[in-house]
Amino acid sequence: LTTVQDLGRYGCQSRGVPVAGAMDAPALRLGNILLGNDEGAAALEITVLGPALRVEEGEGCVVVTGADAGVTCNGAALDTWRVHRVAAGDTLAFAAPASASGARAYLCVSGGFDVPLVMGSRSTYVRGRFGGHEGRALRAGDVLRTGAPDILWADSEGLALPVGLRPVRDASAPLRVVMGPQDDAFTPEGIEAFLSSEYTVSASADRMGYRLEGPVVKHREGADIVSDAVALGSVQVPGHGQPIVMLADRQTTGGYTKIATVCAVDVPVLAQRLPGQTVRFARVSVSEALRLLRDEARLYGEARRLRAAWRTCPGPLSPASGSGLSREC
Repeated sequence: LTTVQDLGRYGCQSRGVPVAGAMDAPALRLGNILLGNDEGAAALEITVLGPALRVEEGEGCVVVTGADAGVTCNGAALDTWRVHRVAAGDTLAFAAPASASGARAYLCVSGGFDVPLVMGSRSTYVRGRFGGHEGRALRAGDVLRTGAPDILWADSEGLALPVGLRPVRDASAPLRVVMGPQDDAFTPEGIEAFLSSEYTVSASADRMGYRLEGPVVKHREGADIVSDAVALGSVQVPGHGQPIVMLADRQTTGGYTKIATVCAVDVPVLAQRLPGQTVRFARVSVSEALRLLRDEARLYGEARRLRAAWRTCPGPLSPASGSGLSREC
């Protein structure tokens, strides 16, 4: 399941069109920053088992972010989170990711992948069969073209994102949630079960939502409500009492009670979990959720400054205090 994704198709939910986009949006954004692309440039989202890709013509730079998918170029291993130069005749291949590193890797390229815009986005919505490359996952024989790269694209070669600036996808950490909007529809015992139990990612988890299996979350009465908006990270609980976390390809509205919403910064953490791995939840306030989002925004700012410094003076970077870097020109 390799699809073209960008940051999503916003502004169309009122007409019933899902947002789609990268499941791990920070991985895509940071990859594009390293290359000097627009942060929302289209990349390939590679799920679990990746393809083999041949550069047919020209040259450019690539970077693989997200899960460590065992990427090689002409048989030689490539570092993830580091920009590499490729040219006509080169072959990139992906193995299955190490389970600890996640389920999804992203291949970003100079100029992004140039597929048609559909409602303002290049993201693939597979269920609707539109966007991306012919509205579907890639298959053997497909040819993708890239867009116009940054004029200084070659200067990106060798640039790596320091470990301290890479998103943390800790499979053992609880997912932070803001309770509501219908948490009053659940019994105190149901809320306690939700916040204190361990759930397993179901084999039916997909880009639309992650179904979880574990202790039942009990309702006060019924599970149905008048349909209302479904947000990224909404945790629906149907009548069977098993939570479902709504993700990139979520429907625009839903008629099940929503006990909580996963914080935006932790949605990609869940999206990198594999079926069979476990999930726990922890309650936070709205103000704490906003603080986490501001902290993530600062990471993007640091990555942009790193890219600007590299352009000024390409060469080896050395760690400074904290997550900062220094270089002698």
